[in-house]
Amino acid sequence: MKVVSVNIGERKKVSWRKKEIETGIYKFPVDKPIFLGSEDVKGDSVVDRKYHGGIEQAVYGYSEKHYNYFKKLHPDLDWQFGMFGENITFDDLNEEEITVGSTYQLGECKLEVTKPRQPCYKLGIRFNDPAIIKQFWETSMSGIYFKVLEVGNVKVGDALGLINRSKDTLTIAQLYESKK
Repeated sequence: MKVVSVNIGERKKVSWRKKEIETGIYKFPVDKPIFLGSEDVKGDSVVDRKYHGGIEQAVYGYSEKHYNYFKKLHPDLDWQFGMFGENITFDDLNEEEITVGSTYQLGECKLEVTKPRQPCYKLGIRFNDPAIIKQFWETSMSGIYFKVLEVGNVKVGDALGLINRSKDTLTIAQLYESKK
């Protein structure tokens, strides 16, 4: 599992259903390493700290392989990594195999798998189509939140290396399914 893109975003105001909304979901690739802190990614805007950022959700990872499925459903979008609000896009991140509590080395960092992402209306804003929320829920392609156990830099090309697989815990896909 290699990093194909590192992504950050700025706080952005958008008009959605006759309201002005602030969001940090508009993340875009950057050509330098990103620093994973204990509660968020340095330089990345986290607007709603109730649901994003913090110790249990410091970093969000998503799989490049999942993009193909959603590109077919939304062919007219300007597709680029960071579309799902992820900080790190991996070439292959498999929620059906990765278990909650497992630890990994990534670049200078040590990470622990905490939970799947649950989509909110802001994903609909990013896609300019609220249908994405239901489409996202109907798959097991949730992406993964990580806790940062050791802070540091991550860059394109870094590999996610397993340190310890948590036993007797749910996979991210199983936990995601239980939340539906």
